[in-house]
Amino acid sequence: MQVTATDASTSDKEAPPPPPPATIAFEGVHGRNPLADASFGAMCRRLPSVLGHTARMAWAVDRTGVVLLLACQLLTGAAAAVVLAFTAQAMTHLLGTGAVSERLHAAMPALVVVATAAGIGRISSALSSYADTRITPLLMTEADITLVAAVCRVEASAYGEDGFADQQEAAEVGVTRTRTMLQDAQRFMSALIRMVAASGVITTLHPLMLPLLLLAVLPAGVGAVLSARIDYETHYLNVGDRNVRSMMRWWATYSRYGDEVRANGMTGYLIYWYRALSDRVDQRTLTAAPRMLRIVLATSALGGLFLLGTWATLAWLATTGRVALPIAATAIVAVQTTLAALSQFVIHGAAMFHTSLYLADMRSFLDMASRRAPKRGDLEIPPRVEEICLDEVVYRYPGKDDPAVAGVSLTLRRGEILAIVGENGSGKSTLAKLITGILLSDKGRVLWDGIDLAHADPDAVWKRTALVPQNFACWPLRTRENITLGQPHTYDDGPVWDVVDAVGMREAIEKLPQQLDTLLAKELWGGAELSGGQWQRLVCGRALYRQTPLLILDEPTSQMDARGEHGIFLEIRRIAAQRMTIVVTHQLENTRLADRILVMDKGQVIEQGTYEDLVNGGGLFAELAALAKDR
Repeated sequence: MQVTATDASTSDKEAPPPPPPATIAFEGVHGRNPLADASFGAMCRRLPSVLGHTARMAWAVDRTGVVLLLACQLLTGAAAAVVLAFTAQAMTHLLGTGAVSERLHAAMPALVVVATAAGIGRISSALSSYADTRITPLLMTEADITLVAAVCRVEASAYGEDGFADQQEAAEVGVTRTRTMLQDAQRFMSALIRMVAASGVITTLHPLMLPLLLLAVLPAGVGAVLSARIDYETHYLNVGDRNVRSMMRWWATYSRYGDEVRANGMTGYLIYWYRALSDRVDQRTLTAAPRMLRIVLATSALGGLFLLGTWATLAWLATTGRVALPIAATAIVAVQTTLAALSQFVIHGAAMFHTSLYLADMRSFLDMASRRAPKRGDLEIPPRVEEICLDEVVYRYPGKDDPAVAGVSLTLRRGEILAIVGENGSGKSTLAKLITGILLSDKGRVLWDGIDLAHADPDAVWKRTALVPQNFACWPLRTRENITLGQPHTYDDGPVWDVVDAVGMREAIEKLPQQLDTLLAKELWGGAELSGGQWQRLVCGRALYRQTPLLILDEPTSQMDARGEHGIFLEIRRIAAQRMTIVVTHQLENTRLADRILVMDKGQVIEQGTYEDLVNGGGLFAELAALAKDR
């Protein structure tokens, strides 16, 4: 095949415009807004349950703070009621007959009580803010940790299920809204208590005033709830695009991939792509803005008319003598107080409803994650495993028609090295995941010394495994923790240095600024970086450090030089007698160390035997070996 090089900078042909981002359109149960058909009454009925859920969450993290918060709210409400009640007494004296000095003297006790109650209200409000600052960080941390733990504990197969990533994205928004929920709930309760106190006072002045005030505030509440519904509808439409945009942002700005972005001229397109997707998200938001404006204008106008009627009624009552002048003056103060409390009650009630939509997403995801967490059984795996058997194992990934592993039977014994080879997509890595119990088979059984992994405690299984995955993690931890993963066998670093020597990394680690205490994250101040091959050696050391009965290495030396690769396989051979070892590789020469080789194709084992048997057998292995020599 002849390849003709063309200088793109001097080409006369006009280049096509860059393709826009794909339209994200989800179908099925997770592609539909759960509130699309919810009635106004149903949405309003959410508030008590949301308030109760928030209270339970807060109680779980800081009971003292919750008690202090509630006590302060009650004290604030009581202070507001006392202020209004004694204001009425003071007004009776101040607007009565007689000398000014006599009226002031008569009103003084009531005014002292008003001032004292107002001061108590201010102090309780400050203490309430203190309680809020105590509870909120703990509540957010608990919500965040709960979500992270839920994602870490689900079955690995859940990641590929329809809607999982988008439900997780929606749940992440719920975590960030937890702070808002507590603040809104606190203000909502405070407004409710003040409203009840003020309403009691204003009702004693004249029973007609309270219904008129409720009418004046009700339209604002309806408008706030309807606006929240539109906002959530827009959010739901944007979940998929925001999820993809977040992923692209991470890949485009991560320093490890900066060379590829720059050298391949991807910068311009990535910025265009990011802007195009952001514009699509913004357009949905802008489309919703006129609908929200119409709601606000209509409800504000209606609320203004009702409020005008309230003041007109108060003026009519005063001018016709139906209420005395001191009572009318007190009513003005009471109306202002009640109106403010009612407005805050409606505003923060609507805000709670708004935030509850996102918290409902979080709870929905956590419920789903709980259902998808391993519930296999409680059988224990012995510390020393002698045999692993696979009996007609079948596994199909969600959404796929063909199985990734189709009817594989296999027996692996302690002391044996098994190599698994095959072309891309043949099922090698999936088979390794089934052997470790990361995935559970759809049909057939995986038995460890006769114990079916479907009925074993998964943590007990993974305690006996060590895995070098094909796509390994470069954890932003110290060198020591990148080997032990925070689970050292002893306080002594001797075992850590032993595996460092085994993978040929002593010289590299000794050159690091703080050796085993060096943070392996160049993005952070004081951190250092390893090359790809050095990282892979470290990951191999991580697996060797665990000293488990099953060791699985999936392409363990793909980024290493010849010396490093040779050293790793010598170490694998040296320790093989104490465990079962599985090596998944495309480097067929490396399979010479194996006692047995499995050749996979389309999820099935089509050949097995020693290297010499297979390379001379005329099958797929021999074909792949010949192709490898021609490269």
